[in-house]
Amino acid sequence: MIDPTTEHTSDDEQAPSAPSAPAPAERVRIFDTTLRDGEQAPGCTMTRAEKLAVARQLARLRVDVLEAGFPAASRGDRDAVAAIATEVGGDDGPVICALARATEADIDTCAAAIAPARRRRIHLFLATSDIHLAHKLRMTREEALARVADAVAHARALADDVEFSPEDATRSDPAFLLEVLAVAVDAGATTLNIPDTVGYAVPDDYAALIARVCELAAGTHTVVSTHCHDDLGLAVANSLAGVRAGARQVECTVNGLGERAGNAALEEVVMALRTRHDRFRVHTGVDTRELARASRVVADCARVAVPPNKAVVGTNAFAHESGIHQAGVIRRRETYEIMNPESVGVDGTTLVLGKHSGRLALRERLRALGHELDDATLACVFERFKALADAAKHVDERGLLRLVADVRAEHEGAAPEVRE
Repeated sequence: MIDPTTEHTSDDEQAPSAPSAPAPAERVRIFDTTLRDGEQAPGCTMTRAEKLAVARQLARLRVDVLEAGFPAASRGDRDAVAAIATEVGGDDGPVICALARATEADIDTCAAAIAPARRRRIHLFLATSDIHLAHKLRMTREEALARVADAVAHARALADDVEFSPEDATRSDPAFLLEVLAVAVDAGATTLNIPDTVGYAVPDDYAALIARVCELAAGTHTVVSTHCHDDLGLAVANSLAGVRAGARQVECTVNGLGERAGNAALEEVVMALRTRHDRFRVHTGVDTRELARASRVVADCARVAVPPNKAVVGTNAFAHESGIHQAGVIRRRETYEIMNPESVGVDGTTLVLGKHSGRLALRERLRALGHELDDATLACVFERFKALADAAKHVDERGLLRLVADVRAEHEGAAPEVRE
Protein backbone atom coordinates (compact mmCIF):
# COMPACT_ATOMS: atom_id res chain seq x y z
CA MET A 1 0.00 0.00 0.00
CA ILE A 2 1.16 3.55 -0.69
CA ASP A 3 2.31 5.42 2.41
CA PRO A 4 0.60 8.84 2.44
CA THR A 5 3.33 10.24 4.71
CA THR A 6 6.16 9.47 2.28
CA GLU A 7 8.30 12.50 1.53
CA HIS A 8 8.63 13.49 -2.10
CA THR A 9 10.83 16.18 -3.60
CA SER A 10 9.18 18.02 -6.48
CA ASP A 11 11.03 18.76 -9.69
CA ASP A 12 11.16 22.45 -8.71
CA GLU A 13 13.11 21.55 -5.56
CA GLN A 14 15.76 19.47 -7.31
CA ALA A 15 19.15 20.92 -8.09
CA PRO A 16 19.30 22.48 -11.56
CA SER A 17 20.96 20.39 -14.25
CA ALA A 18 23.45 21.64 -16.82
CA PRO A 19 22.03 24.12 -19.37
CA SER A 20 20.05 22.37 -22.09
CA ALA A 21 17.15 22.93 -24.47
CA PRO A 22 13.89 23.81 -22.65
CA ALA A 23 11.75 20.78 -21.86
CA PRO A 24 8.48 20.61 -23.79
CA ALA A 25 5.50 21.97 -21.89
CA GLU A 26 3.45 19.32 -20.11
CA ARG A 27 -0.10 18.69 -21.22
CA VAL A 28 -3.08 19.27 -18.97
CA ARG A 29 -6.06 17.06 -19.74
CA ILE A 30 -9.38 18.83 -20.05
CA PHE A 31 -12.15 16.72 -18.52
CA ASP A 32 -15.51 18.13 -19.55
CA THR A 33 -18.44 17.39 -17.25
CA THR A 34 -21.05 19.64 -18.87
CA LEU A 35 -23.24 16.62 -19.61
CA ARG A 36 -23.03 15.30 -16.06
CA ASP A 37 -22.28 17.91 -13.41
CA GLY A 38 -23.45 20.75 -15.65
CA GLU A 39 -26.70 19.04 -16.48
CA GLN A 40 -27.39 18.57 -12.75
CA ALA A 41 -27.96 22.32 -12.39
CA PRO A 42 -31.66 22.96 -11.70
CA GLY A 43 -33.60 23.38 -14.92
CA CYS A 44 -30.69 22.33 -17.14
CA THR A 45 -31.55 18.70 -17.90
CA MET A 46 -31.22 17.80 -21.56
CA THR A 47 -32.92 15.33 -23.85
CA ARG A 48 -31.01 12.54 -25.54
CA ALA A 49 -30.86 14.59 -28.75
CA GLU A 50 -29.59 17.66 -26.89
CA LYS A 51 -26.92 15.68 -25.08
CA LEU A 52 -25.76 14.23 -28.39
CA ALA A 53 -25.59 17.73 -29.91
CA VAL A 54 -23.41 18.94 -27.04
CA ALA A 55 -21.26 15.79 -27.19
CA ARG A 56 -20.59 16.32 -30.91
CA GLN A 57 -19.46 19.88 -30.21
CA LEU A 58 -17.26 18.76 -27.32
CA ALA A 59 -15.61 16.29 -29.70
CA ARG A 60 -14.99 19.16 -32.16
CA LEU A 61 -13.56 21.13 -29.25
CA ARG A 62 -11.19 18.21 -28.69
CA VAL A 63 -11.65 17.76 -24.95
CA ASP A 64 -9.63 14.85 -23.58
CA VAL A 65 -12.36 13.27 -21.46
CA LEU A 66 -16.10 13.67 -21.95
CA GLU A 67 -18.19 12.77 -18.91
CA ALA A 68 -21.43 11.84 -20.63
CA GLY A 69 -23.71 11.43 -17.63
CA PHE A 70 -24.76 9.43 -14.59
CA PRO A 71 -26.22 6.19 -16.02
CA ALA A 72 -27.80 5.02 -12.76
CA ALA A 73 -29.84 8.23 -12.51
CA SER A 74 -32.46 7.17 -15.06
CA ARG A 75 -33.06 4.95 -18.07
CA GLY A 76 -33.02 8.05 -20.25
CA ASP A 77 -29.60 9.12 -19.05
CA ARG A 78 -28.28 5.58 -19.42
CA ASP A 79 -29.50 5.50 -23.03
CA ALA A 80 -28.02 8.93 -23.73
CA VAL A 81 -24.62 7.88 -22.36
CA ALA A 82 -24.68 4.74 -24.52
CA ALA A 83 -25.61 6.80 -27.59
CA ILE A 84 -22.73 9.21 -26.95
CA ALA A 85 -20.32 6.32 -26.42
CA THR A 86 -21.44 4.83 -29.74
CA GLU A 87 -21.40 7.99 -31.84
CA VAL A 88 -18.61 10.09 -30.31
CA GLY A 89 -16.43 7.47 -28.65
CA GLY A 90 -14.51 6.34 -31.74
CA ASP A 91 -10.76 6.06 -32.22
CA ASP A 92 -10.33 9.81 -32.72
CA GLY A 93 -12.86 10.86 -30.10
CA PRO A 94 -12.42 11.69 -26.44
CA VAL A 95 -12.37 9.20 -23.61
CA ILE A 96 -16.02 8.57 -22.74
CA CYS A 97 -16.60 8.65 -19.01
CA ALA A 98 -19.63 8.21 -16.78
CA LEU A 99 -20.21 8.62 -13.08
CA ALA A 100 -21.06 5.94 -10.50
CA ARG A 101 -21.54 5.84 -6.79
CA ALA A 102 -19.26 3.43 -4.97
CA THR A 103 -21.66 0.50 -5.33
CA GLU A 104 -21.48 -2.58 -7.53
CA ALA A 105 -24.87 -1.87 -9.09
CA ASP A 106 -23.90 1.68 -10.11
CA ILE A 107 -20.52 0.57 -11.41
CA ASP A 108 -22.01 -2.26 -13.46
CA THR A 109 -24.61 0.10 -14.97
CA CYS A 110 -21.90 2.62 -15.76
CA ALA A 111 -19.65 0.03 -17.41
CA ALA A 112 -22.50 -1.22 -19.61
CA ALA A 113 -23.45 2.29 -20.75
CA ILE A 114 -19.92 3.29 -21.84
CA ALA A 115 -19.08 -0.12 -23.33
CA PRO A 116 -19.49 0.99 -26.99
CA ALA A 117 -16.70 3.58 -26.67
CA ARG A 118 -13.22 2.79 -27.94
CA ARG A 119 -11.70 4.45 -24.85
CA ARG A 120 -13.76 4.54 -21.68
CA ARG A 121 -13.47 5.51 -18.03
CA ILE A 122 -15.47 4.70 -14.92
CA HIS A 123 -15.61 7.62 -12.50
CA LEU A 124 -16.71 6.66 -9.01
CA PHE A 125 -17.02 8.73 -5.88
CA LEU A 126 -17.53 8.49 -2.15
CA ALA A 127 -17.68 11.37 0.33
CA THR A 128 -14.82 11.63 2.81
CA SER A 129 -15.67 14.67 4.95
CA ASP A 130 -16.95 13.93 8.45
CA ILE A 131 -20.11 15.95 7.83
CA HIS A 132 -20.97 13.84 4.77
CA LEU A 133 -19.98 10.57 6.40
CA ALA A 134 -22.05 11.23 9.51
CA HIS A 135 -25.12 12.96 8.13
CA LYS A 136 -25.47 11.72 4.54
CA LEU A 137 -23.84 8.30 4.37
CA ARG A 138 -24.10 7.37 8.05
CA MET A 139 -20.83 5.55 7.64
CA THR A 140 -17.67 5.32 9.75
CA ARG A 141 -14.25 6.11 8.39
CA GLU A 142 -13.32 2.43 8.52
CA GLU A 143 -16.40 1.54 6.51
CA ALA A 144 -15.56 4.22 3.97
CA LEU A 145 -12.03 2.85 3.50
CA ALA A 146 -13.40 -0.64 2.90
CA ARG A 147 -16.04 0.66 0.48
CA VAL A 148 -13.43 2.56 -1.56
CA ALA A 149 -11.15 -0.47 -1.79
CA ASP A 150 -13.96 -2.75 -2.95
CA ALA A 151 -15.52 -0.26 -5.37
CA VAL A 152 -12.29 0.74 -7.10
CA ALA A 153 -11.22 -2.89 -7.43
CA HIS A 154 -14.61 -3.79 -8.93
CA ALA A 155 -14.46 -0.89 -11.36
CA ARG A 156 -10.90 -1.76 -12.37
CA ALA A 157 -12.05 -5.28 -13.21
CA LEU A 158 -14.43 -3.73 -15.74
CA ALA A 159 -12.26 -0.90 -17.15
CA ASP A 160 -8.57 -0.12 -17.40
CA ASP A 161 -9.23 3.57 -16.73
CA VAL A 162 -10.77 4.30 -13.32
CA GLU A 163 -11.10 7.68 -11.64
CA PHE A 164 -11.83 8.09 -7.96
CA SER A 165 -13.24 11.25 -6.35
CA PRO A 166 -13.41 11.77 -2.57
CA GLU A 167 -16.48 14.02 -2.48
CA ASP A 168 -16.10 17.15 -0.33
CA ALA A 169 -12.34 16.62 -0.26
CA THR A 170 -11.55 20.20 0.74
CA ARG A 171 -13.57 19.86 3.97
CA SER A 172 -12.16 16.42 4.77
CA ASP A 173 -9.55 15.70 7.40
CA PRO A 174 -6.33 15.82 5.33
CA ALA A 175 -4.76 12.78 6.97
CA PHE A 176 -7.87 10.67 6.42
CA LEU A 177 -8.24 11.99 2.87
CA LEU A 178 -4.71 10.89 2.00
CA GLU A 179 -5.37 7.50 3.58
CA VAL A 180 -8.46 7.08 1.37
CA LEU A 181 -6.55 8.13 -1.74
CA ALA A 182 -3.75 5.68 -0.98
CA VAL A 183 -6.33 2.89 -0.73
CA ALA A 184 -7.85 3.97 -4.06
CA VAL A 185 -4.51 3.92 -5.86
CA ASP A 186 -3.60 0.58 -4.32
CA ALA A 187 -6.93 -0.82 -5.59
CA GLY A 188 -6.23 0.38 -9.14
CA ALA A 189 -7.39 4.01 -9.55
CA THR A 190 -5.59 5.72 -12.43
CA THR A 191 -6.84 9.25 -11.70
CA LEU A 192 -7.33 10.92 -8.34
CA ASN A 193 -9.78 13.80 -8.54
CA ILE A 194 -9.90 16.29 -5.67
CA PRO A 195 -13.35 17.92 -5.59
CA ASP A 196 -14.01 21.25 -3.94
CA THR A 197 -17.61 20.12 -3.92
CA VAL A 198 -19.12 23.13 -2.17
CA GLY A 199 -16.72 25.81 -3.41
CA TYR A 200 -15.17 26.26 0.04
CA ALA A 201 -11.48 26.34 -0.87
CA VAL A 202 -9.27 29.35 -1.55
CA PRO A 203 -6.37 29.12 -4.03
CA ASP A 204 -3.46 28.85 -1.57
CA ASP A 205 -5.13 26.13 0.49
CA TYR A 206 -6.29 24.21 -2.57
CA ALA A 207 -2.81 24.35 -4.12
CA ALA A 208 -1.29 23.02 -0.90
CA LEU A 209 -3.77 20.13 -0.86
CA ILE A 210 -3.09 19.28 -4.51
CA ALA A 211 0.65 19.35 -3.82
CA ARG A 212 0.20 16.79 -1.02
CA VAL A 213 -1.85 14.54 -3.30
CA CYS A 214 0.80 14.83 -6.01
CA GLU A 215 3.41 13.71 -3.47
CA LEU A 216 1.22 10.73 -2.62
CA ALA A 217 0.81 9.82 -6.30
CA ALA A 218 4.46 10.30 -7.26
CA GLY A 219 5.88 7.30 -9.07
CA THR A 220 2.51 5.60 -9.55
CA HIS A 221 1.60 7.06 -12.98
CA THR A 222 -1.61 8.28 -11.35
CA VAL A 223 -2.95 11.59 -12.68
CA VAL A 224 -4.10 14.17 -10.14
CA SER A 225 -7.15 16.20 -11.11
CA THR A 226 -9.00 19.32 -9.96
CA HIS A 227 -12.77 19.72 -9.70
CA CYS A 228 -13.84 23.09 -8.35
CA HIS A 229 -17.22 24.68 -7.74
CA ASP A 230 -17.88 28.40 -7.85
CA ASP A 231 -19.83 29.13 -4.65
CA LEU A 232 -17.32 31.84 -3.68
CA GLY A 233 -16.44 32.76 -7.27
CA LEU A 234 -13.06 31.00 -7.02
CA ALA A 235 -13.55 27.88 -9.16
CA VAL A 236 -11.25 28.94 -11.99
CA ALA A 237 -8.68 30.46 -9.64
CA ASN A 238 -8.61 27.29 -7.56
CA SER A 239 -8.31 25.10 -10.66
CA LEU A 240 -5.37 27.15 -11.94
CA ALA A 241 -3.73 27.03 -8.52
CA GLY A 242 -4.11 23.26 -8.66
CA VAL A 243 -2.38 23.13 -12.04
CA ARG A 244 0.53 25.16 -10.71
CA ALA A 245 0.75 22.72 -7.79
CA GLY A 246 1.02 19.73 -10.14
CA ALA A 247 -2.49 18.69 -11.20
CA ARG A 248 -2.52 17.53 -14.81
CA GLN A 249 -6.27 17.22 -15.32
CA VAL A 250 -8.88 19.94 -14.85
CA GLU A 251 -12.57 19.09 -14.60
CA CYS A 252 -14.75 21.91 -15.90
CA THR A 253 -17.89 22.76 -17.85
CA VAL A 254 -18.73 24.96 -20.81
CA ASN A 255 -20.04 28.34 -19.62
CA GLY A 256 -19.30 27.23 -16.04
CA LEU A 257 -22.65 25.42 -15.97
CA GLY A 258 -23.27 23.40 -12.82
CA GLU A 259 -24.93 22.96 -9.48
CA ARG A 260 -25.62 26.08 -7.39
CA ALA A 261 -23.13 28.74 -8.59
CA GLY A 262 -21.64 26.39 -11.17
CA ASN A 263 -18.30 24.79 -11.98
CA ALA A 264 -14.96 26.04 -13.21
CA ALA A 265 -15.60 27.40 -16.72
CA LEU A 266 -13.77 25.40 -19.38
CA GLU A 267 -13.24 28.39 -21.66
CA GLU A 268 -11.73 30.45 -18.85
CA VAL A 269 -9.36 27.71 -17.70
CA VAL A 270 -8.17 26.92 -21.21
CA MET A 271 -7.61 30.52 -22.25
CA ALA A 272 -5.89 31.38 -18.95
CA LEU A 273 -3.44 28.51 -19.49
CA ARG A 274 -2.88 29.63 -23.08
CA THR A 275 -2.72 33.39 -22.55
CA ARG A 276 -0.52 33.13 -19.45
CA HIS A 277 1.72 30.35 -20.67
CA ASP A 278 4.57 32.33 -19.14
CA ARG A 279 3.16 31.46 -15.71
CA PHE A 280 1.76 27.98 -16.17
CA ARG A 281 4.11 26.41 -18.75
CA VAL A 282 1.56 23.81 -19.79
CA HIS A 283 -0.72 23.31 -22.77
CA THR A 284 -4.02 21.67 -23.61
CA GLY A 285 -5.24 19.90 -26.73
CA VAL A 286 -8.39 22.05 -27.00
CA ASP A 287 -9.19 23.68 -30.34
CA THR A 288 -9.92 27.10 -28.89
CA ARG A 289 -11.53 28.29 -32.15
CA GLU A 290 -14.51 26.12 -31.18
CA LEU A 291 -15.07 27.78 -27.79
CA ALA A 292 -17.63 30.37 -28.88
CA ARG A 293 -19.67 27.78 -30.76
CA ALA A 294 -19.51 25.39 -27.79
CA SER A 295 -20.84 28.16 -25.57
CA ARG A 296 -23.78 28.78 -27.90
CA VAL A 297 -24.63 25.08 -28.25
CA VAL A 298 -24.63 24.52 -24.48
CA ALA A 299 -26.64 27.69 -23.85
CA ASP A 300 -29.25 26.57 -26.39
CA CYS A 301 -29.50 22.98 -25.17
CA ALA A 302 -29.50 23.83 -21.45
CA ARG A 303 -31.69 26.86 -22.03
CA VAL A 304 -29.45 29.11 -19.92
CA ALA A 305 -28.39 32.43 -21.43
CA VAL A 306 -24.73 33.43 -21.27
CA PRO A 307 -24.28 36.73 -19.37
CA PRO A 308 -22.93 39.45 -21.70
CA ASN A 309 -19.98 40.10 -19.38
CA LYS A 310 -19.00 36.40 -19.27
CA ALA A 311 -15.26 36.02 -19.73
CA VAL A 312 -14.06 34.75 -23.13
CA VAL A 313 -17.47 33.93 -24.65
CA GLY A 314 -19.84 36.70 -23.47
CA THR A 315 -21.08 39.17 -26.10
CA ASN A 316 -19.17 41.96 -24.35
CA ALA A 317 -15.89 40.03 -24.05
CA PHE A 318 -14.57 41.69 -27.22
CA ALA A 319 -16.87 44.71 -27.35
CA HIS A 320 -15.97 48.30 -26.46
CA GLU A 321 -18.08 51.42 -25.90
CA SER A 322 -15.73 53.70 -23.97
CA GLY A 323 -14.15 56.23 -26.30
CA ILE A 324 -10.76 55.80 -24.64
CA HIS A 325 -10.91 52.05 -25.11
CA GLN A 326 -12.19 52.33 -28.66
CA ALA A 327 -9.38 54.68 -29.64
CA GLY A 328 -6.82 52.32 -28.15
CA VAL A 329 -8.24 49.24 -29.89
CA ILE A 330 -8.51 51.04 -33.25
CA ARG A 331 -4.84 52.03 -33.06
CA ARG A 332 -3.62 48.71 -31.66
CA ARG A 333 -5.91 45.92 -30.55
CA GLU A 334 -3.59 44.71 -27.79
CA THR A 335 -4.06 47.93 -25.83
CA TYR A 336 -7.27 46.53 -24.38
CA GLU A 337 -7.56 42.94 -25.65
CA ILE A 338 -5.25 40.26 -24.26
CA MET A 339 -6.75 37.58 -26.50
CA ASN A 340 -7.39 37.57 -30.22
CA PRO A 341 -11.17 37.21 -30.71
CA GLU A 342 -10.67 34.91 -33.69
CA SER A 343 -8.69 32.53 -31.47
CA VAL A 344 -11.88 31.66 -29.55
CA GLY A 345 -14.17 31.63 -32.58
CA VAL A 346 -15.46 35.21 -32.36
CA ASP A 347 -15.61 37.11 -35.68
CA GLY A 348 -13.78 40.14 -34.36
CA THR A 349 -13.84 43.16 -32.10
CA THR A 350 -17.10 45.09 -31.82
CA LEU A 351 -17.23 48.84 -31.29
CA VAL A 352 -20.57 49.75 -29.71
CA LEU A 353 -21.55 53.36 -30.36
CA GLY A 354 -23.15 54.97 -27.31
CA LYS A 355 -22.79 58.00 -25.10
CA HIS A 356 -19.32 56.93 -23.93
CA SER A 357 -17.95 56.60 -27.47
CA GLY A 358 -15.46 59.02 -28.97
CA ARG A 359 -14.92 60.82 -32.25
CA LEU A 360 -12.40 58.31 -33.62
CA ALA A 361 -14.78 55.36 -33.23
CA LEU A 362 -17.57 57.33 -34.92
CA ARG A 363 -15.30 58.23 -37.83
CA GLU A 364 -14.22 54.60 -38.27
CA ARG A 365 -17.80 53.32 -38.22
CA LEU A 366 -18.90 55.92 -40.79
CA ARG A 367 -15.97 54.99 -43.01
CA ALA A 368 -17.07 51.37 -42.84
CA LEU A 369 -20.53 52.54 -43.93
CA GLY A 370 -19.05 54.40 -46.91
CA HIS A 371 -18.96 57.96 -45.52
CA GLU A 372 -15.64 59.82 -45.42
CA LEU A 373 -16.44 63.10 -43.66
CA ASP A 374 -14.35 66.26 -43.42
CA ASP A 375 -13.55 67.53 -39.95
CA ALA A 376 -16.29 70.15 -39.89
CA THR A 377 -19.03 67.76 -40.97
CA LEU A 378 -17.78 65.10 -38.56
CA ALA A 379 -17.85 67.60 -35.70
CA CYS A 380 -21.48 68.43 -36.45
CA VAL A 381 -22.47 64.77 -36.78
CA PHE A 382 -20.61 63.94 -33.58
CA GLU A 383 -22.46 66.63 -31.61
CA ARG A 384 -25.82 65.30 -32.74
CA PHE A 385 -24.67 61.72 -32.20
CA LYS A 386 -23.88 62.51 -28.56
CA ALA A 387 -27.29 64.07 -28.06
CA LEU A 388 -28.98 61.02 -29.59
CA ALA A 389 -26.82 58.61 -27.58
CA ASP A 390 -27.75 60.31 -24.32
CA ALA A 391 -31.37 59.41 -25.01
CA ALA A 392 -30.74 55.81 -26.13
CA LYS A 393 -28.64 52.79 -25.12
CA HIS A 394 -26.76 52.86 -28.40
CA VAL A 395 -27.02 54.28 -31.90
CA ASP A 396 -27.44 51.73 -34.70
CA GLU A 397 -26.35 52.01 -38.30
CA ARG A 398 -29.66 53.40 -39.49
CA GLY A 399 -29.48 56.13 -36.85
CA LEU A 400 -25.96 57.06 -37.92
CA LEU A 401 -26.94 57.23 -41.58
CA ARG A 402 -29.88 59.50 -40.70
CA LEU A 403 -27.56 61.86 -38.81
CA VAL A 404 -25.16 62.07 -41.75
CA ALA A 405 -28.01 62.67 -44.20
CA ASP A 406 -29.51 65.39 -42.01
CA VAL A 407 -26.22 67.24 -41.56
CA ARG A 408 -25.32 67.08 -45.24
CA ALA A 409 -28.79 68.21 -46.27
CA GLU A 410 -28.55 71.23 -44.00
CA HIS A 411 -25.11 72.11 -45.32
CA GLU A 412 -26.25 71.71 -48.91
CA GLY A 413 -29.77 73.09 -48.47
CA ALA A 414 -31.38 69.90 -49.83
CA ALA A 415 -33.94 67.47 -48.50
CA PRO A 416 -32.24 64.69 -46.49
CA GLU A 417 -31.93 61.24 -47.93
CA VAL A 418 -31.15 58.18 -45.87
CA ARG A 419 -28.64 55.81 -47.45
CA GLU A 420 -29.37 52.19 -46.70
